[in-house]
Amino acid sequence: MPETEIQSDRRRARRRWRAFAVFGGVAAAEIALILMLGQVKGRPPRTPMADGPPPFEVLLYDTPPPILERPSAPKAGGRQRPSRIHTPPKPQPDRPRELPSPSKPAPQPAPVVGVAPSPSPEPGLGQGGQGTGAGSGVGAGSGPGSGSTGPRLITGPSMAQVRANHPRQARSRYGRVELSCRIRLDSRLEACRVVEETPVGLGFGAAGLAVADYFRFQPPTENGRPLEGQQVTVGVDFGIPPRR
Repeated sequence: MPETEIQSDRRRARRRWRAFAVFGGVAAAEIALILMLGQVKGRPPRTPMADGPPPFEVLLYDTPPPILERPSAPKAGGRQRPSRIHTPPKPQPDRPRELPSPSKPAPQPAPVVGVAPSPSPEPGLGQGGQGTGAGSGVGAGSGPGSGSTGPRLITGPSMAQVRANHPRQARSRYGRVELSCRIRLDSRLEACRVVEETPVGLGFGAAGLAVADYFRFQPPTENGRPLEGQQVTVGVDFGIPPRR
């Protein structure tokens, strides 16, 4: 066989192998594509989610105790806030009802002669003191009546007048003075003298003579006529008598 024919045969064989290789590659590519399409079609379709809120879970349990917030520790060099304590307001006490004051003050009774500002264990001299008149009621008189009456106290010094004449050097001391005086026809006292002074030497005697000007006595009468110069004894207490 000639050499030219041998070369032509070899060329034909190479062409056949090339065509076979190309055909095999194309067939393999088609098979691979078919397998991929089959896997995609075989998957179940995904169902779209329904519209609406997502589901939530509910857990039932006992209510836990409240959590107390602890105050944060103050920073170094900083001021700590004062704690606030809420206390309920205190109830207001009931106020006593105020009574309106009277338009006119009540009259103050005149002090009784011979009686101290407070009860005393010692006996007093009474309203009119000691007198020497007689009440026989015998005889005719020219007045509207007959008989005789003794002296009677009309008014005496007030507590303020007694305190005003209290000796300055014995403000904290108690003192008592008994005076013997004569009653004039105009109801005033005259010719007064100190009969007894307790304590002596502190000025209570002079103070008692000053207070005697505030006494008023109704003079005694005899056969309906007033008598002048009737002797009477009065007592004045300065301060509160001491207890025994």
